[in-house]
Amino acid sequence: MAAPISSASSVSASPATRSYAGPMLLMTTLFFLFGAVTNFNDVLMPYLKDVCQLTDLQSSLVQSAFFGAYFLMSLPAGRLLEKIGFKRGIVLGLLIMAVGALVFVPAANSRTFGLFLLALSLLGAGITLLQVAANPYVSVLGSARTAASRVSIVGVANGLGGTISPLIGGLILFGGSAVLKAQLAALPLEERLTQEATLVKPLYLGLAVFLAVLSALFFLVRLPEIESIPADEEAALAAEAHATGRRSALDYRHLVLGVGAIFMYVGVEVGLGSFLIRYGESQNISQLSSFTQQLVRGLSLATGWAGALFGHAPEPIDTTTGFTKGVGAVLVSSYWFGLMVGRIIGIPLLSRFNARKLLVGVCAAGTFFVLASIVNDGEAALWLVVLCGLCNSIIWPVVFPLAITGLGRFTKQGSSYLIMAIVGGAIIPPLMGWVATNGGGLRVAFVLPALCYAYLLFYSLSGYRVR
Repeated sequence: MAAPISSASSVSASPATRSYAGPMLLMTTLFFLFGAVTNFNDVLMPYLKDVCQLTDLQSSLVQSAFFGAYFLMSLPAGRLLEKIGFKRGIVLGLLIMAVGALVFVPAANSRTFGLFLLALSLLGAGITLLQVAANPYVSVLGSARTAASRVSIVGVANGLGGTISPLIGGLILFGGSAVLKAQLAALPLEERLTQEATLVKPLYLGLAVFLAVLSALFFLVRLPEIESIPADEEAALAAEAHATGRRSALDYRHLVLGVGAIFMYVGVEVGLGSFLIRYGESQNISQLSSFTQQLVRGLSLATGWAGALFGHAPEPIDTTTGFTKGVGAVLVSSYWFGLMVGRIIGIPLLSRFNARKLLVGVCAAGTFFVLASIVNDGEAALWLVVLCGLCNSIIWPVVFPLAITGLGRFTKQGSSYLIMAIVGGAIIPPLMGWVATNGGGLRVAFVLPALCYAYLLFYSLSGYRVR
């Protein structure tokens, strides 16, 4: 997921006729990368659960390692950028991610879960630095009149990356013929796991090379300089704070509740995607519907070419044996596809209708879908979770502005707290994993996302009010 776009207070002068098409293309690629790397974890989590022989709780640490970096790195990233600049920050963030991708090689060779977590932490740290550095650029790479269009473009690119990566990951990590799977199953456990662990190496080696090339391009491209707030503006903001009697963004109740809302939103979004495959396995589906079979076959064939780019050309996902991890990867991709489509549809809807009322509707729908999934079985339970992706699409762009309304000079501080609340993606999935491991299985664990939606519904009905 992409952090919100922040407007720069001051940008160095540049010729009015200058074209930023090249830098904008690189920024769009960057946001595509954010979505692809982040959502690939939904496929990586069940893969590592098998390869490293983990419990549901242990496997959920994949998301903790990744999203925990948002909480730990958000403030240090801001200070670092003040020293080295935004452009160098982007280059450094890409190189940190490249190192993280390379750590996957020794992690896969040794099947050491701790090394996988280190690699994911580095990827998360790099993305955090990139988010803080890249977001302001989107608003200044062109005229202010077209800023909203640029935000929409990178948002769709982010969603597209998040939709495609689980598909490709499912093909490479869980694809292959029934014959090949039978051959692997016949091997001794350690030998089978060792062979399966190597599947992830070409993916992350290719990612490391791509990141290195992208960092070189950003180093060479010319970007406008983003400056700090002028001293006279800081003085005016200080006077405003004195007049209101507020000393911190945390003095605003709706901001504090908004931090909780962002925490719950990211937690439910990541938690549902992370456990969708495991949730499907728990349903014991032996026969898929014709619709699901056709969807899986069509998408696996359409994206199979991508596997060849990494030196691995898997066969289409087998749909004859019921629900498998490969089938689950397609459902995960469908979940994120719904979020992307919802964001595209949401652009005109949010401009024509009351955004808060739309927020009430999607939060109520999300609560209903999860509860309905819990009391249903089979594919119906899974597709109800997939529909939650559509509900999630407008929550961030509505909650974030509501939470910072009326903060005045504390707007930047409040925004920082909201960004740190992304740590919900590191905490809610492990809580779901703990409940699944110790509290009665995944069906009970899915009560937590329902509670998250219920809190978001409360915020959309009452908690948003400025007092």
